[in-house]
Order: sequence, then structure tokens, then C-alpha cells
Amino acid sequence: MERHELMRLLVGDDAPSQAARVALAGGAEYIVLEGGLRLSDSHAGIFAIRLRFMQRKGVETLGWERAVRLLRERAQPIRIGYITASDRSWIYTAFLTGDGSELVASAGVRRPDGEPEEERAQTPL
Repeated sequence: MERHELMRLLVGDDAPSQAARVALAGGAEYIVLEGGLRLSDSHAGIFAIRLRFMQRKGVETLGWERAVRLLRERAQPIRIGYITASDRSWIYTAFLTGDGSELVASAGVRRPDGEPEEERAQTPL
């Protein structure tokens, strides 16, 4: 999938879609998986487990509860895309319809170390 196509899908007014779109506009790395389509409600279970794990670890997330709910509501094949911010501080997940024509949900997670690479490089030891 081309960058502009993915950006076009991330037009929602929810925070993770907006942040992922800004990241893409800023040159973020991304990949949209082509194979291995699964039903969205199956993904919802997996991502609900991941959400609970992230919450226990205190990892900052964006939109995960909403994404899990939306995935459960729409039992359809989905494709997943990952967007990594240029400074590598956030990773966004885009859940797309199986044909890649529509965004089902999106979510973000702050990298476990919690700060961009530039900030780590400037932090005194």
C-alpha cells in the first residue's frame, strides 16, 4: 500500500488516527501486512490481552480500548498495518478491512523506553 493511500484512510477524528497520519506525513516507516487475514473479533481477543499487559507495565497507549471494542463489533477479515514514528517514540497500529479500502480502528503505543532517540542522546549520564 502506498503512503498516500494509508494517509487517506487515517482521516478519523480519533487521536490515534490523527497521530498516525501526522507520523506518516513526517516520514514514518510503515508496513501493511498482505497475508494472513483473520477475523477482527479474533484479533480483538489478542489485542485485549496485549492491552492488559501494557496497562500492568504502565506503558502509555492511545486508543487501544476503543480499537478492541471496534474490532469486536465488526466480525470481518482485517489486515494490519504498523507505523513507526520517525523518532521511534510511538508505534501505531492500523486495522484495515481485508481489501485495505477502509480503516476499522487504530491505536498507538509509546515505545517501552518511553522517549525518542534524540532525547536519549541529549540526556546527561
